[in-house]
Amino acid sequence: MTEDEAQKRIKKYGYNELPKEKPLGKFSIFISQFKSPLIYILLIFGFISLWLREYTDMIVILGAVAINTIIGYFQESKANDALARLKRLVELKSIVWRDGKKIAIDSRQITIGDIIIIKSGNRIPADARLWEEENLSVNEASLTGESIPSEKNINIVKKGASIADRKNMVFAGTIAVKGLGKAVVTAIGQETEIGKIAEMVKSAKEEKTPLQLRLGRFSNLLAIIFSLISIFVAVIGIFQKRSILEMIKIGISLAVSSIPEGLIVAITFILVMGMKRILKKKALTRKLVAAETLGSTTVICTDKTGTLTIGEMHVAHIIIGEKEFEIKTPGSRQEMVEAKAVSLALQTAMMVNEASIENPNDELGNWRIIGEPTEAALLSAAIQSGLNKEKLLQIEPKINELPFTSELKYMISLHKNISDLKEKNNLYKYILYEKGAPEIILGKSIKFFHQGRIINIAEEDRDKLNDSYKNLTNKGLRVIAVATREFKNLNELGFKDENEAYQLRGDDWNKIDNNLTFIGFIALKDPLRPEAKETIKICQEAGIKLIIITGDHQLTAKAIAEEAGIKVKSENIITGEYLDKIDDKELEQKVKKIEIYARVSPHHKLRIVRALQARGEVVAMTGDGINDSPALKQADIGISLGAGTDIAKEASDIVLLDNNFKTIVSAIYEGRIIFNNIRKVITYLISDSFSEVIIIIGSILMGAPLALIPVQILWINIINDGLPNFSLAFEKGDDNIMRKKPMKKHEPILNTEMKTIIFSVSIMRDLFVLVIFYVLIKLSYDINYIRTLIFAIIGIKSLMYIFSLRSLEKPIWKINPFSNAYLLISVFTSFLLLIAAIYLPLLQNILSTASLGFYSWMIILSAGIINIIMIEAVKYFFAHRPIKDIQPASLI
Repeated sequence: MTEDEAQKRIKKYGYNELPKEKPLGKFSIFISQFKSPLIYILLIFGFISLWLREYTDMIVILGAVAINTIIGYFQESKANDALARLKRLVELKSIVWRDGKKIAIDSRQITIGDIIIIKSGNRIPADARLWEEENLSVNEASLTGESIPSEKNINIVKKGASIADRKNMVFAGTIAVKGLGKAVVTAIGQETEIGKIAEMVKSAKEEKTPLQLRLGRFSNLLAIIFSLISIFVAVIGIFQKRSILEMIKIGISLAVSSIPEGLIVAITFILVMGMKRILKKKALTRKLVAAETLGSTTVICTDKTGTLTIGEMHVAHIIIGEKEFEIKTPGSRQEMVEAKAVSLALQTAMMVNEASIENPNDELGNWRIIGEPTEAALLSAAIQSGLNKEKLLQIEPKINELPFTSELKYMISLHKNISDLKEKNNLYKYILYEKGAPEIILGKSIKFFHQGRIINIAEEDRDKLNDSYKNLTNKGLRVIAVATREFKNLNELGFKDENEAYQLRGDDWNKIDNNLTFIGFIALKDPLRPEAKETIKICQEAGIKLIIITGDHQLTAKAIAEEAGIKVKSENIITGEYLDKIDDKELEQKVKKIEIYARVSPHHKLRIVRALQARGEVVAMTGDGINDSPALKQADIGISLGAGTDIAKEASDIVLLDNNFKTIVSAIYEGRIIFNNIRKVITYLISDSFSEVIIIIGSILMGAPLALIPVQILWINIINDGLPNFSLAFEKGDDNIMRKKPMKKHEPILNTEMKTIIFSVSIMRDLFVLVIFYVLIKLSYDINYIRTLIFAIIGIKSLMYIFSLRSLEKPIWKINPFSNAYLLISVFTSFLLLIAAIYLPLLQNILSTASLGFYSWMIILSAGIINIIMIEAVKYFFAHRPIKDIQPASLI
């Protein structure tokens, strides 16, 4: 293509680049902190207080909003800044043919019809159809999820083939690991497979988290209750002929009492502390609410490669004759008759190998092996078994080789053995090493190693060897065969002089590539992460279902699942090809039973996540590749690996910094603690707010002055309760927290036990307080003294019963009082502040309080003790009911 034609096509099709999204700005993060009905209500009444010139009320109300906004803003900004921005995958130099010559251009200048030149190590700049290739292999793991490079060819493939099966195509963002190729560009920018994924990420709808849904419903409920109470009080006020100004002040008192001003700030603080604890366990939480969502997760959809597995090929088994040797640890030696044959198998795999060590002068543990994953794994296994390629090549220098091709499916290396030189006639031995597809290597072999001896292969032996091969492939292993042949001299090799051996090409190899001695099979796999099996077991015990979604073959996925302890039947596995044949409604019916999805594409992952969400599941999606990004964004909680692609990290909510699958369990554990602590704070604060509402309404119904004034209510809600409710963020989880089933997505945040404590206990306690208020009013006590007594009763009982709320399951006497030092300090501090509010003249003037005597404190402490007794009775009742959501102890 000419340069002029290229420029015309660039104008027509645009540049080869992905659409850029404007990053989330600081102002957007700031505004997002106000998206809560509770915040709206607080703002409204803050400005009403300003209009009424009740400046103290206004400052406290708007102060609560400000604290929440500042904490949320800085934490989310910090999390977003901790991640590098999305890197543009197509910004690199590429070699193309233009105007009849090869030139290097910026990849964004590539257009439809360009001929791109591909060689090992190149990142592919655009989707292209191969028309020429030489041993080309491309690592497509980031796109397809397969760890084994795709061996390319120029053959025609059937229409509708999956990305992994399009062997005649190369795709933008993937990397050539071996060979050469030329291809014509068929798609650029947004039209590439990566571009389509980027578009899916952009269009994927982010679901509201369970906490957001529950808090939204809870806030709406509070707003409705407040509205009904206000209407009720207004009607009463009309009958009592109270003035409009007085009714407005009563309305503010009700608003201040019914809305727990510290709740939003306390929840934000709990989420922040949860984020910090999760970060210490090597997981970065990018959004505050994501920390709690982990605790509500019901399904984890995980990619196989690099998530359950380590993402690298390793030698797992070596089969010599009828014996199979499992390589459990690197460098393990075989003390048996077949030890020499095992060593020879690894030596053959090393000698016929294109991988190399980048830094051979460094320590062994720091070596970096360059090459195709299978080649690198074979070389690594041979080195760790004690073999040294450099020393072997000094004894057996290479004289020729036949490279691997996808057509041949094998490779050969020919060596001269100079260690056994016959001095009289200067004769050398020659050794042929060969490795490749088992069926081809076995077909060329006439002898094999059996019980330490080399014997002829009978038909019965050949059948047994083929059965061994099939058994290994059925386990999802990648299997290669190794063989050798020894020639005593040049004559036996079939050459007159050594130059003929150096000049062997193509079909000439057939002269010596026969009558091989079959050494055995080497089976490789991408090993399961050491911690994955334990992690999966804990997830199952926690009632969390694990689903494997992978681009790999179903046998490979099934083998990994079974190794990880997941028992999977054939009916619990479906492929991407099958998914294409069913609609979303049918998929929603099937997802309940499916545990493995194999050979899937990015749009399949997105459909699977949506189908699970349609059934009410809270879905966590783990992954590290570009192909995972749309599903990561769609999922309720997207978890990317630290070693994953930038686009995956940008789409996720949580990033595992250490790539350790076990970190997910720790994060889920912390997520459950976070939600439990949020429930404790809600119970604590709503109980106080409900008490204040009852006392205000009760005093109105009596036709008496307000039992508490707004500034006193604000003191209790923010100053008195503020520090203690913050300290609940430091509470640790109960012993059985990972034996409980996850909460359902639409389950309300208030359970029956919480409602009983908040409403039933509060009503009984507050009737007692109202009786005291009524008696003192009738006895004509000073109103400031009465209000101070009520103020102290509400304040002290809050500081006492918070110790009961540290656990909604254990009785108070079984909770270690010193396990939360922050709680002890905060309660003591709040008590001193309450004393100051009652006895310091300055605060007496602001709060309209009066000094209390000894007998008044006896009444106050008695009310606090009675309150604890009632709460402990409720806890005892619920603790001794049959609990359906706890797994049997036998599972632990």
